[in-house]
Amino acid sequence: MKKLYLRLKAFFNTIQGKIAFYPSLLALIGFSFAFIMAWLEARNVSRFLLDKLPQLMLEDGDTVLTIMSACIGGIISMMVFSFSMVMLLLSQASSNFSPRLLPGLISDKKNQIILGTYLATLVYLIFILFSIEPDDEKYNLPGLSILLGIVMTLVCLGMFIYFIHNMSQSIQINNILDTIFYKSKDRLELTLVKEKETAHHSATFSTNTEGWSSYTTKKSGYFQNISIQNILNICKEQETRIYLTVPKGFFVLQHTPFILSEKPLNDEIVEDILDNINFARGEFVEDNYILAFKQITEIAVKAMSPGVNDPGTAINAIDYLTELFALRMRKYDNSQFGEKNRILLKVSVVNFSELLYTCMASLRTYCKHDVIIVEKLIGMLRYLKQQQDIKNEAYSTAVDRELKTLLKDAKKSLSNKSDRKRIKQLARA
Repeated sequence: MKKLYLRLKAFFNTIQGKIAFYPSLLALIGFSFAFIMAWLEARNVSRFLLDKLPQLMLEDGDTVLTIMSACIGGIISMMVFSFSMVMLLLSQASSNFSPRLLPGLISDKKNQIILGTYLATLVYLIFILFSIEPDDEKYNLPGLSILLGIVMTLVCLGMFIYFIHNMSQSIQINNILDTIFYKSKDRLELTLVKEKETAHHSATFSTNTEGWSSYTTKKSGYFQNISIQNILNICKEQETRIYLTVPKGFFVLQHTPFILSEKPLNDEIVEDILDNINFARGEFVEDNYILAFKQITEIAVKAMSPGVNDPGTAINAIDYLTELFALRMRKYDNSQFGEKNRILLKVSVVNFSELLYTCMASLRTYCKHDVIIVEKLIGMLRYLKQQQDIKNEAYSTAVDRELKTLLKDAKKSLSNKSDRKRIKQLARA
C-alpha cells in the first residue's frame, strides 16, 4: 500500500508541475458540465425557471447568440493575454534571476487554475451554442445553461483582474525568495521530525563496504523519494544491511552502483527495493531542500553579475540562506535507520560542510569585491557560529574554515585601505 502511495505521490508531483495540468483538468470538467446541462435542459429545467423567475431568462435567440459570441471572443482574448503574461514572467525570471526557478513558477497553482477556468468556460460556452437556434421559441432556449454561461464569464472577468495582481506579485524577487524559503523550510522541518522518529544516531554504520554486492538502476533520474519502512522490512526479511550511495536530490546515472547490500540479493528483491524509490526527471524544492540552497545562491550570484548589478537582491538572498543554514545545523550529517540500536539502512547525504562550501564558493567568487556583501557574509557565518542547537562540532569547524577563506579572498580583492580595515575589524569583533 505504501509502495502504491509513493508512486501516486511521485506521479502527482510530476504532472502538477506541468503548466497544462490544471487547465486540461478544468477543461474536461467544463466539457462534462456542458453535457450535464444538456441532459437537464432535455427535462425542461429552463421552462421551470422561466415560470418562476422570468426576469433571469433571455427570450430572443438572436440576442442570446450575440451575447454568447461576445463572451467567447472576450474569453479568448483574456486567454491570449494571460498566456502571454505567463511567458513574459518565465522569460524575465530566467534572465534576471535563475533558470532553476522556472519549474517552481510553472507549477504555480493559482495561475494554472485561472487559465483552466478560462478554458473550462470557453469549452462550456461553445457546446452550449450548439443547442441554440435563432428561430426557437423562448421556452425552447436553454435558458439556465445560457444564464450559467454568462455567470461563468463574469467569474472569468474577476479572475482576470486577480491574475494581473498575482502576476505583478509573482515577478517580485522578495515573493520568489519567500516561496522558495518556506517550501524548503517545510521540507527541512519534516525531515527533522522523521529523523527524530525513525533515525538512529547512537549506533554506527561502517562506511567500509568492501565486498558488498552492488546493484544499479534500470533508468537514470533524480533520486526524489524513498519509502523507508518498506526497505527496512526488506532488510529484516533478507537479514542484510543496505547502503544507498547517492544522496537524495542528486542525479543517479544508469548502470552505476546505487544499492550496496551486505548480502547478495536476487533480481526480484532488487526490483522490490527500486519500486520503493522514486526517480524523476526534474527537481522540486518540495522533494529536496538542497535545491533551495542552490536556487537562492544562484539568485545572489546572478544579482551581482555586471549585467544585473543588484546588490540589494543579493543581500536579501543571503538573509534567507542564513536562516536555512541555521535550520540545517539542527540536522545530523548522517541518515541511517533501523531498530534496537542496529542500523539496517543508510542513505548518503550532503553533509553540512560540503553544502556550506558549495554555496560559499560561488558567493566568494562573485561577491568578494563588494565590501557590503562581504560584511553580510561575515555576519551570516558569525550568526551560524553562535547557534546553540548544533548537532555536530564539525559544523563549527566548517563555519570557521569558510570565514577564514572569505576574509583571505576579500583582502586580496578589496583595493581600498578603509574597506580592508573595516573587514579586519569585523573579523576581530
